[in-house]
Amino acid sequence: MKKNAYITDYNCITPLGFDVSSNWNALLEGKSGVALHKIIENQEPFYASMIDSEKLEVEFDRFFDSAQNDNVEFTRLEKMFLLSLKPLVEKHSISDGTAFILSTTKGNISLLKNQNTLPEGVFLSNLAQKIADFFGFKTKPIVVSNACVSGVMAIAVAKNMIQAGKYRDAFVIAGDEISEFVISGFNSFQAIGTEICKPYDKNRNGINIGEATAAVYITSHCEERSDEAISNENFSFKVLGDSAINDANHISGPSRTGDGLFASIKNAMAEANVTADKIDFISAHGTATIYNDEMEAIAFNRMELQHVPLNSMKGYYGHCLGASGLLESIISMESALRNILIPSKNFEETGTSQPLNIIKENQPAEIKYILKTASGFGGCNAAIVLEKFLNFE
Repeated sequence: MKKNAYITDYNCITPLGFDVSSNWNALLEGKSGVALHKIIENQEPFYASMIDSEKLEVEFDRFFDSAQNDNVEFTRLEKMFLLSLKPLVEKHSISDGTAFILSTTKGNISLLKNQNTLPEGVFLSNLAQKIADFFGFKTKPIVVSNACVSGVMAIAVAKNMIQAGKYRDAFVIAGDEISEFVISGFNSFQAIGTEICKPYDKNRNGINIGEATAAVYITSHCEERSDEAISNENFSFKVLGDSAINDANHISGPSRTGDGLFASIKNAMAEANVTADKIDFISAHGTATIYNDEMEAIAFNRMELQHVPLNSMKGYYGHCLGASGLLESIISMESALRNILIPSKNFEETGTSQPLNIIKENQPAEIKYILKTASGFGGCNAAIVLEKFLNFE
């Protein structure tokens, strides 16, 4: 009998807060982490969503005993990873059957600055092993690095490996930080917006880069219950279906027909055995570039999902690269637990050729089935379907 995979716990570190509750409260109030930041010398400030480095250091020192870290130095990104994962590791045991999966696009790319040789820490395998060793994981770390679909794909990898019986449970972390390398890359093809991003809006003009780390715990051990006295702690999220399809359209431009995203959604929903009329909410990618948002609108309409409430989190967090898919999945699950849909910030007027049901204000909703999508450079696309599930461990 095929095992199921359940997300039962999660955490995140973002400019809006260093835990899920503070992030949720900020979102309810409509707060955004996006602001002007001077990132590259001799260039004008960019709109971006950055974590306060001083606060990060304070929080890291607060939660990690300095004696524990003798002779071990951590980069800024590594500290973000450790802070996001620590609460989950404290609540869930690590065994020989526990997987450790790290999702990122650039990792410690900042270590390359002013270097003539490759530092060991810049290799993603070394980054993953360093985090795994710190927490005492017993299995070899798995790295998922596939542009901006990495966070969603990491959930899918965990789910498929648990279902195949390779692991009993998994800790999945995802993260990226803002760096000169990342900003220069996006700026080279003029994708960075000159103002705060407006996903799906007629007047959108580009992305804002963001940074964050996020972590989830996924297990095969979860049973249904029907107690009358229930709380959010009694719920988990079953990963019902997943798919990742590459449309091979262009190194940076998405397919004009939405073929890859359409196929990803279709496959994920088919595996989940969930039809379009059952999806209660879509957590979309929504980067606020002209071609990405248009491609998504086409794909969603081809799947007859144009009437499903939809949002993008980019107006709150910016585009957090390899962290975005996992972070946005966490926020979508929190929405389902609290029965509240969060608006797609800065959206005012439809700017896509196909209609979408963009959420414009906080609104109550019963959410059982969630569709989470992501798309990225190189033509990659991914989708997962989550089901809110009443359970006990």
